Amino acid sequence: MTILSQLRTSTFQVAMLYMVVFATSVFILLAFIYWRTAGFMMEQTDQTIEAEIAGLAEQYRSRGINGLMNVVRERVARDPDGQSLYLFATEDYLKLAGNLPKWPESARTDNGWIDFTLDESMGYEDEERRARARVFEVQGGLRLLVGQDISELSRVKSLIETAMNWGMGISLGLALIGGFLMSRSTTRRIEVINQTAYRIMHGDLSQRVPTRGTQDDFDQLADNLNQMLDRIEYLMEGIRHVSDSIAHDLRTPLTRLRSQLENTLINLKDPDAQDQVGEAVAEADQLLGTFNALLRIARLETGGKTLQSEPLELSTLVTDAVELYEALAEEKDQVLDYEASEEVPLLGDRDLLFQAVSNLIDNAIKYTDEGGRIGVTVRREGGQAVLEVADSGDGVPDHEKENIFGRFYRVGKSRSQPGNGLGLSLVSAVVELHEGHIGLSDAKPGAERPGLKVTLYLPAQPPSGDSGEREQ
Repeated sequence: MTILSQLRTSTFQVAMLYMVVFATSVFILLAFIYWRTAGFMMEQTDQTIEAEIAGLAEQYRSRGINGLMNVVRERVARDPDGQSLYLFATEDYLKLAGNLPKWPESARTDNGWIDFTLDESMGYEDEERRARARVFEVQGGLRLLVGQDISELSRVKSLIETAMNWGMGISLGLALIGGFLMSRSTTRRIEVINQTAYRIMHGDLSQRVPTRGTQDDFDQLADNLNQMLDRIEYLMEGIRHVSDSIAHDLRTPLTRLRSQLENTLINLKDPDAQDQVGEAVAEADQLLGTFNALLRIARLETGGKTLQSEPLELSTLVTDAVELYEALAEEKDQVLDYEASEEVPLLGDRDLLFQAVSNLIDNAIKYTDEGGRIGVTVRREGGQAVLEVADSGDGVPDHEKENIFGRFYRVGKSRSQPGNGLGLSLVSAVVELHEGHIGLSDAKPGAERPGLKVTLYLPAQPPSGDSGEREQ
């Protein structure tokens, strides 16, 4: 399975949904931690500034302005690193005392708190630092700024933000890898079940879903499916055995009855009796044909018929079938057109394909009125060999098209026509055995008598002169 198809699986989508929920939870958790940590550190800074302001206010009340200036100078002298910031200035912002060269140009907030940068404009030649301070006025228009260097706080916040970004990235990456590995493991188990089901659908009823012996959900599902398949195989074998027995047991007495009727027909002199016996022989032939067709379809659908594949040329095979039915078409005054634009080689069973083509042409002639037209076309479309058989009959209603390949199914007034309703069932079985498919459509859409166009699509072989590899 390719990576692109892996990404489309429902398991991977569920894993991605889990990743989104997980990433959102991690983001909310980290955001809460960041908010509480940064908020706590900022509160501590503000409380330190408030404590300093409270101490200076007490000094101002007891010693006056000169005493306040002396206290500011003493505190600046005790803090050579400049972690605490002071500036005592006049009304015109002229410095009287403190360790700030000049008054910051930051706007004053309503509650007196300001954030500013210690840079060249402030007289600092070292690296820029962030600061936070509170400003209040002293008697006579004097101003006092008390703050703290919060560069360390900014670095811690930046470190926390970087850790959050890396944590989110790593969490998303691990969730993505984990979701991919989990979906890949689950998809492999599902793919095993799909492959087993595919082989069973193609006739190998002996296939079973493998188990790992872990007794997990997949093992329980596999066990249940295998038990169901055992039961289905048992029932089908019983039905097949009964059907084959009935067909074989009835075919023998019917053959004897037909032989006896033929002998009676030879010895009869009465014309009326001869007609009656002749009709009985025809009915016996139809019954024998029905049983033979049923047995042949059963062998094809259950793999009892070995495919005798050989290189074929489809247009040659169809030509033989058309020539075989030209006389029958002429009896009904019908036109049987045949067109083959090119050679279309394929690999298949000649007898089975000839029987399928013959059944299609026979059906078209049978259900087309006198004076009608039947068209047979062979062409190549990419890697497919295409055969179309179209007639000018009444056609098949859209709601019945999907049913006409069922055994004994006959449409409308066709029930009064001779036949057993098994011809198209045999065609379907042959096409499926050759890994092809069938398309149905109206030959003349919208017409009063739209007719029916049956299109067979079979895997074609590369044209002569190309590489011997089979086209995909």
